[in-house]
Amino acid sequence: MDDPIATFIDRATPAKRARDARRLVELMREATGEDPVLRGTIIGFGEYHYRYDSGREGDAPAAGFSPRRQASTIYLLDGVAAHADALARLGPHTTGIGCVYVKDLDDVDLTVLAEIVTASYRTLTSGTFGARARDAQGGS
Repeated sequence: MDDPIATFIDRATPAKRARDARRLVELMREATGEDPVLRGTIIGFGEYHYRYDSGREGDAPAAGFSPRRQASTIYLLDGVAAHADALARLGPHTTGIGCVYVKDLDDVDLTVLAEIVTASYRTLTSGTFGARARDAQGGS
């Protein structure tokens, strides 16, 4: 049987991005208790419902990542600001408003990364979070 996630990961370049993606699947599966689902170019775990002030609403992965060429992109849709203390302990990374970019998982503390993913997932699936990362910059 064809596994779309394995196929997607196998196509990731460079090779260490594919290696890291396999590790992230296991880390996020354990942190969320959810099985991965391929959503475009994002490997997502679980789901949360968002509703913007404009009235626009939808569903998005509650945790997820993508093995991009430059770095593994880990999505924290409750905003990285909510995880500032843990991110300070993570190791080498950069951030966007709702993303953490890691070039090599061997260089970061995977226990801290699991802590961050777990906290973000719990926030997003609690039923009380409906914003988007740019609106949650002060934390959730």
